[in-house]
Amino acid sequence: MNFETVIGIEVHAELNTKSKIFCACAAAFGSEPNTQVCPICSGYPGTLPKLNETVVEYAMKLGLALSCKITRDCNFDRKNYFYPDLPKAYQISQLYFPICADGILEIEVNGQKKSIGIREIHIEEDAGKLVHSSNGGGTLIDFNRAGVPLLEIVTNPDFRSGEEVTAFIERLREIMLYLGICDCKMQEGSLRVDVNLSLCETGGAFGTRTETKNLNSLKSVLRAVQYERTRQTGILSSGRKIIQETRRWDDDNNESYPMRSKENAQDYRYFPEPDLPSLYISDEWIKKIEETFPELAHQKRERFVRDLGIPFAQAEIICKSKTSADLFEAIVQKCSNAVEAANLITGDILRLVNDTGCDIEKISVSSEKLAYLIELVVNGKINRHAYRETIDAVFLHDANPKDYIAEKGLFVVNDDGIITQAVEQTLAENPSAISDFKSGNEKALAFLMGQTMKNLSGKGDPVSVKRILLKVLEETQC
Repeated sequence: MNFETVIGIEVHAELNTKSKIFCACAAAFGSEPNTQVCPICSGYPGTLPKLNETVVEYAMKLGLALSCKITRDCNFDRKNYFYPDLPKAYQISQLYFPICADGILEIEVNGQKKSIGIREIHIEEDAGKLVHSSNGGGTLIDFNRAGVPLLEIVTNPDFRSGEEVTAFIERLREIMLYLGICDCKMQEGSLRVDVNLSLCETGGAFGTRTETKNLNSLKSVLRAVQYERTRQTGILSSGRKIIQETRRWDDDNNESYPMRSKENAQDYRYFPEPDLPSLYISDEWIKKIEETFPELAHQKRERFVRDLGIPFAQAEIICKSKTSADLFEAIVQKCSNAVEAANLITGDILRLVNDTGCDIEKISVSSEKLAYLIELVVNGKINRHAYRETIDAVFLHDANPKDYIAEKGLFVVNDDGIITQAVEQTLAENPSAISDFKSGNEKALAFLMGQTMKNLSGKGDPVSVKRILLKVLEETQC
């Protein structure tokens, strides 16, 4: 039988607010376990939540970026379930009136554009984190993450491949980074993906879906989709039925296994959160958010190509990171050479980021120093080798490029007297090459150029070297 893959996803994005959603505890990642907790996020009886206003504004920003309708009268609901890392035994979320709904995000895969529907975006609080002992010694609980604000982005079942899913996640990640609402570090759990997948006969009704939980890399998403598609194909082809269930992905073994039967909304016994009033969003509040809206990645890409004349492929790479896009623009403002700046970002800067393993969003390198280096190499003051060496020094050690080049003797030699001496030395050492050149052998000129540059320790100005070499050769008798 021919099966069509049908996929919808839920993306959980931890917001980078300073404090948690309903209390004043810090929401930072990486602190010592259970040091960012209080009676409210620990679920002590009698405590009352207070909504973090910034969380609401971040949710509206993302909703507007995804062309969602903003729900003017929002409510919060209790989602009841028992799990060790959920201290209150319920989660405050939004079921009936999510803050954003009916959005859209366009993706492109293999040159084909496709619109993915956003069913809703709702606000909720995160649970704690279970830390399982590798030697079977038990499980510990870290409640630092409990109460960290989340946005859950729920799509329509519009995907038909893992590649479409990853393209969507990449575009969504770009938007959230440019909005400044989430650091999107999948490896740290601040962006997690649940994949709901079913198979159906081509053109037929959707089949029974399974949910693969908490995927934390694009590679994991692709592998999980492929695995579940293959698993379900085997089950259906043998005449058996798919069980609706939640599955956990094992990245080391490249397979998933059942966690629990898949819950429906009624299993969570939702009811309106009694400790939080209704949330009203006014036109003035929405307008205030719109007025502070930044330029997004796709808008920057289009502007870079249109106004600065760089290739789309380079603009795509530069704009994947807001930090690299901002650095690129700052360099262009100082040296007015977009082509060289684009080559610098997509070449040496990304090379250094990869070599050092640093987070590109956290790099701190002087645009003024890099622009100065571009002007030097374009104007022939240094050669490309010296240019690249000095870029490394600026990136790795924040070196002063002018001082570094002077100390290392990297400025190009364009003194005619010094170059003439080097040319005469080269010709004296290679008389046969002179005869070859006089006989019309063009390769002899390249050889003599190379030898002269060697005698100048690679620091000669190529234009001046060639000019003087030709002049001396013309005057030289075989």
